[in-house]
Amino acid sequence: MPIRERRTLRFAYGFDDIAIVPGDITINPEQTDIGFELGKLHFSSPILAAAMDGVVDVNLAIAFSKLGGLAVLNLEGLQTRYDDPDEILAQIAAAPQSEVTALLQKVYSAPIRENLIGERVKAIKDGGGVCAVSVTPALTKKLYKTAAEAGMDVLVVQSTVTTTRHVSKSTQGLVFSELRKLVSVPIIVGNCVSYNVAKGLMETGVTAVLVGVGPGAACTTREVLGVGVPQVTATMDCAAARDDYFRETKRYVPIIADGGIRAGGDLCKAFACGADAVMLGSILVQTAEAPGRGSHWGMATSHGALPRGTRVRVPQNSTLQKTLLGPATVTDGTQNLLGALRTCMGVCGAGNIKDMHKVEIVIAPAIKTEGKQLQRLQAQ
Repeated sequence: MPIRERRTLRFAYGFDDIAIVPGDITINPEQTDIGFELGKLHFSSPILAAAMDGVVDVNLAIAFSKLGGLAVLNLEGLQTRYDDPDEILAQIAAAPQSEVTALLQKVYSAPIRENLIGERVKAIKDGGGVCAVSVTPALTKKLYKTAAEAGMDVLVVQSTVTTTRHVSKSTQGLVFSELRKLVSVPIIVGNCVSYNVAKGLMETGVTAVLVGVGPGAACTTREVLGVGVPQVTATMDCAAARDDYFRETKRYVPIIADGGIRAGGDLCKAFACGADAVMLGSILVQTAEAPGRGSHWGMATSHGALPRGTRVRVPQNSTLQKTLLGPATVTDGTQNLLGALRTCMGVCGAGNIKDMHKVEIVIAPAIKTEGKQLQRLQAQ
């Protein structure tokens, strides 16, 4: 019998599939503007630290803020379940790989304590940091008030996949347009990977949108569920939604590329694809200030029935200063990320982040291997 309907596929691209084309003019990197605006807040760095327990605690949040970025504290993580989360973090770092998932499921079964939410937020504020906190949609209504009373500056509502249309038996679901009326601070919502969902989230009045499903180093969502879109295509599609929404409303809603950035080159490509800021995880676990002791796991790793993440290890061989601002002592692109961004903008003739959105990019699957045989051989 003839096939009456055919489904078509389009190709989707990740960071390794593309390259940035140098511009027709160049700019002194020191004269580039890499600032990031989030509502009325201004950040000199367009980098956010991911709301993962191996990445952000109170001390890192304060230090990250002082370096110009924004670190997000997970309100449903170890910091709000234990008086001394550092002891639990040490256990996770020391656990054999065969036992770590069961350990994570156990330690995350402890109840969230609202008094600790207030204590952690207040500690970040008292330390001079800008305080961003992350909650899942299911617990947003329960937890956000405590964080707000303690002085939070930014609310991040985050899940594996977030949409504005959710089918559920619950009659008390989270409605972002209603949340926007209740919360006076900037609201970041994610994650999404498509034009329609990104635009729908923007129409609810949120301040910014997180882009990315499954590209993170510790995430196994793509293996467990088979869902996700490579980060280049996801970022470009959501950037198109942002631009169309701006043309229609004159309200600019930045998008934040979340996941898959392993080095400065990936970070620069994210901005070339349309990101206004990026969220980093595993690359920050390499710093001495990160609480994970070189271990990193996603927020869904501890799920009691269907874990969607794994613990990964990275060498803890850097500092926040080196990773963000240099000077770099390694050649793999994992240090001086902001220097790499400024230099890339300079060679592309992009004076600011919005100019980076206009640079030419090409499909170039050989960009990291062309002429690099000696590097590959000598790295073995």
